[in-house]
Amino acid sequence: MLLRNALLASVLLCGTTMALAQDYLPILQYHHVDTSTPRSTSVSPDEFREHMDYLAEAGFQVVDLATALADIKAGVALPDKAVAITFDDAYRNIYQNGFPILKTHDFPFTVFINTGPVEKGHASFLTWEQMREMEQSGGVFANHTVSHPYMLRLEDGETLEQWRTRMAHEVNEVEALLNEKLGHSPKMLAYPYGESNTEIRAQMAELGMIAFGQQSGVVDKNSDFTNLPRFPAAGNYAKLSSLKVKLNAKPMPLVSFEDQGDFASSEPVQMTLHFQQGDYRLQELACYVSGQGEAKLDWLGSNSVNVQAEKAFPVGRGRINCTMPDQFGRHYYWFSNVWIRAAADETYVTEKVKKN
Repeated sequence: MLLRNALLASVLLCGTTMALAQDYLPILQYHHVDTSTPRSTSVSPDEFREHMDYLAEAGFQVVDLATALADIKAGVALPDKAVAITFDDAYRNIYQNGFPILKTHDFPFTVFINTGPVEKGHASFLTWEQMREMEQSGGVFANHTVSHPYMLRLEDGETLEQWRTRMAHEVNEVEALLNEKLGHSPKMLAYPYGESNTEIRAQMAELGMIAFGQQSGVVDKNSDFTNLPRFPAAGNYAKLSSLKVKLNAKPMPLVSFEDQGDFASSEPVQMTLHFQQGDYRLQELACYVSGQGEAKLDWLGSNSVNVQAEKAFPVGRGRINCTMPDQFGRHYYWFSNVWIRAAADETYVTEKVKKN
């Protein structure tokens, strides 16, 4: 009887552990931790401390990004309430204002660095010595290109082959410096401004790189590992109430989606979402267009919907965010897609350009 009870307790414990584990990962994206930098990409030190204190108090498990992504790809469950923390650019205020708070909680984190200003010794950017110090307390440093360019823009008179060579240098030079200065690279890249296209993403796949955009969403095994989503947590998104919703988000249960390509035109954008079979609250799906409000939904069947903006995007980046409550109303499924609309004086590497 004692043996039977012990076995039953073991089974129940394992079952509880399995129920608590998760196979998806929300990733937070920061830039500056400062009060004197542009608000759109900044959190104050007090706001950042509030975020980190909440993660600790609410029982979130801050995980190393590269390790967690390898586990997701391998089908290994993550801890319950797993989350990862990232920073774009190599701003020194991350070291000055963010790093002490991260150390207090013993939280791992990843900083995507653009090495141009680092190598030039720019006073507003990290030094390699500071990075080595941060590595001793959970910091990981990854690729954000050399010069932080708009990766899809052609320079004046530049051919497509010259553009490809320049982009390869932007990525490969950082990889070489990471290995030279720090002794290793996690082979991860964050696209500057979150901009990529099918060709850049294919190049990242060939290089064995995992890459990240700036669209909102949650990573799981079905995600595109050359364009992974992250949740912005600065500027307008720095409120703790907003952060709590994102931390409890799940990946939208999609089989596939079509988005008409990476570039927007003078016509309203649209995309089609195809949902997995399951007991989802599809009738409560809501999609919102940046700067416009709610998108038009046209259901094509029980598990497919066309999502359309009312108006064309202005010049720059635009997105559609879609959310849907789960069966219990405690979490939201989340999906976001981004398009780029070029100005008349900007030459982007669009599909049209590539065919000429």
